[in-house]
This record gives sequence, C-alpha cells and structure tokens, in this order.
Amino acid sequence: MNLALAGSQTSDINDIINRKERTEMADLLVRGVDDELVRALKERAGVHGRSAEAEHREILAAALARPRRRSFAEVLASMPDVGADSDFERVEGEGVARVVFD
Repeated sequence: MNLALAGSQTSDINDIINRKERTEMADLLVRGVDDELVRALKERAGVHGRSAEAEHREILAAALARPRRRSFAEVLASMPDVGADSDFERVEGEGVARVVFD
C-alpha cells in the first residue's frame, strides 16, 4: 500500500476511510516504534474496548480524515461582525489614508 497521497488521491481519502464494504485490505507494518508508545497504544485500546490493532486503525483513520469542505456561503456566514459597512468603504481622492486604529 502506497501511503503517499497526491492529487485526486487526497480527495478520496474520506471515501476510503468511510467505505462500508471492504473487499481488499492492505497490511501495514510499522517498525521501530518506541516501547512507551506501544504501551500507550495498548492502554488506549483497552479504554476503548478494542484490540491494539483496531485502535491503531482508528487513530490512522482519524488522523487522515479531512473535514467536510465548507461552501463559500458557509465561510462568509461564519465570519464575525467586525464593523459597519461604512468602515470598509473605499475613499477616493484623499492623498492620506484615514487613521482607523487608535
């Protein structure tokens, strides 16, 4: 399994993670992991009631999942109200910019 993500592969990662039917699964071997990390992984897996392998899969899926892309309208709607429209009006013909900050 090639973990290098590029181009359209990046946009498809959520589909891969969320896929319900898995016909072919790749194996991933991670070498040289610190003993303390392995202990922490096993402890975390126990807290969540799953195997260390299942916990590792969940951690990878969460780390690689991308948040849903927001629409332009959603981004605009989430912007805070920082002043009146007149604060942002273009001033024509003045040689010196107005002082807007104290």
